Amino acid sequence: MCRLFIAFLPTTDIRLSLALFYFDVLKQKNMSHIQMLVKEMVQESNTTRKMLERVPVEKFGWKPHPKSMPLQSLVTHIAELPTWVTMVLNTSELDFAANPYQPKMLATKEEMLEYFETCLADGKSSLENASDEDLLPSWTLRNGNEIYQTSSKAEVIRMTFCQIVHHRAQLGVYLRLLDIPIPGSYGPSADEVKF
Repeated sequence: MCRLFIAFLPTTDIRLSLALFYFDVLKQKNMSHIQMLVKEMVQESNTTRKMLERVPVEKFGWKPHPKSMPLQSLVTHIAELPTWVTMVLNTSELDFAANPYQPKMLATKEEMLEYFETCLADGKSSLENASDEDLLPSWTLRNGNEIYQTSSKAEVIRMTFCQIVHHRAQLGVYLRLLDIPIPGSYGPSADEVKF
């Protein structure tokens, strides 16, 4: 109850309070924080896999707006994001200035799906082999001297899951504009429901 109250205080660290509340609620099911994160990762990966299976590789160069990334870049990023879990657990920061982004080039649907499964297995294995204590240290995202965010590793892993969902939603827009039926995420989609 105390953590519930704390979650609604106007503090600069409200994300941590909300994360603690989230973990407290789920902890009542006698699961460790790691077990809860693994469960969430597996559940979200099922939806991600369904979305990636719909991607038309012949449209890899397509994008809905000049400021949008091409479809190929979007699906590559979605596929690789589970490896962020491993990175977060094994490092204390990511400095974009020292580690320029170099995406893997995927040419076929098979390569894309295989890459996703490889990245998922990597992230899931790292999470399963971690302890709740491994989630406590701080982790920083920066670009040289500019710090974007410093949060606990638990928060960054949850943010990674949110990033996957965010980019998956973008992919849903791409698929809709390409007139490709969209699979349901948390229930049936409009393409799966008969009105």
